[in-house]
Amino acid sequence: MTTQSETFNYPNRMGRVILHTARNLMPTEDYARWLGLAGMDNLIQHPPAPDLELAFPFEAVSALQVAAEQMYGVQGGREFNERVGVASLDGGLGEFNPMLGIADLPMRAMPLGLKLHLGFDMLASVFNRFTDQRVEIGEDTATYRWTITRCPVCWGRHTDEPCCQLAVGILRAGLIWVSGGKQFRVVETECIAAGAENCVITIDKRPIG
Repeated sequence: MTTQSETFNYPNRMGRVILHTARNLMPTEDYARWLGLAGMDNLIQHPPAPDLELAFPFEAVSALQVAAEQMYGVQGGREFNERVGVASLDGGLGEFNPMLGIADLPMRAMPLGLKLHLGFDMLASVFNRFTDQRVEIGEDTATYRWTITRCPVCWGRHTDEPCCQLAVGILRAGLIWVSGGKQFRVVETECIAAGAENCVITIDKRPIG
């Protein structure tokens, strides 16, 4: 069983993508304040290196989520965190494309269900191979379930409701990409920070647009 005293990390490259994306979504003065609230002022001048070393702590990912909520209020902060997740996906996929061969897959001609299964598998592979985050994929007749058994987004947090909007945003953008532009209902239904065993994000199988 994972305990909060254990040390887990994202690769530097993934932390760098999150920071670069957030910087592009907020005024310069807000970016400096955001990092200050998260206790990471040093990253303004010394951002993570663009490498795969596992050195961007889960605690840092979680602290950035909290800092956004402190800056913009809980609702506004979580909306911002989801926007960061959405925008990070494009940069993140670009970073890992050469290792996964994503761009070479003939996905346009596939049925939607097969596209989604393949997309979930590829995205889970990124996290399970290159990070200390752990993801499992499941489904029933109406939904897919993206289960994070070791979650950096809410690491060490205690909240009244699910708070992993960064992960929701990443999934939302990934679904748009893999489906060729379709929108899906994506909701975090269980969260470790709110007392659940795992973080579970539920995705309706039928697109909404």
